[in-house]
Amino acid sequence: MHFAKHTVGVPVVIACLAACGLWTTPVGAQAPTAVPVFTITPGESTITFHVKASVALEGTFDQWEASLTFTSTAAESAVLDVKIQAASVHTGNGLKDSTLKSNDFFNVDEDPVITFHSTTMVQTGPATFDVQGTFTIRGVSKPETLHLTLSGKGTGSGTITGTMAFDRKDFGMTHGIPFLHIADRVEVRLNLTGTRVSGPPVVFKQ
Repeated sequence: MHFAKHTVGVPVVIACLAACGLWTTPVGAQAPTAVPVFTITPGESTITFHVKASVALEGTFDQWEASLTFTSTAAESAVLDVKIQAASVHTGNGLKDSTLKSNDFFNVDEDPVITFHSTTMVQTGPATFDVQGTFTIRGVSKPETLHLTLSGKGTGSGTITGTMAFDRKDFGMTHGIPFLHIADRVEVRLNLTGTRVSGPPVVFKQ
């Protein structure tokens, strides 16, 4: 209750100081620059994975969230965050799903969230980017690179398609699946539909 009262009172104090000439705006100070604001539409987006195996091992994650935030209008200022509920894995096969959720793979009871947080966004072509970031699964975090392709450039809405490959054994997933021979390389694919809801357009390198 006391905190709320202090918060409300701050603008009043500032107004009084300004009226008395005791509060001034620094010379050259400007309002914060507007930045693009995007929303990701889950219903039109997917996150899938594929592993080469004696019998195809591929699936989707049904519960996840993603955000794309900007610190300026420059496309390379974007920060991509993805959070996946590991227990929402869906392969269409109950045995595979149970195995992937177990301690041998995703370990969902102890590490329920799979994340990717970008640290560097580099434009490599008119509509392509290499996104370096931190990938975390099973509580193990390592640097990985996501390769993105953008469609709908300049329209304010479009699709971001991304692919990333990692070695599952680097993250402690050293076991197999009964009756299946599976590869170590895992390919993850993002298909995110985004719309600019406010702010100026994104500026790309020419």
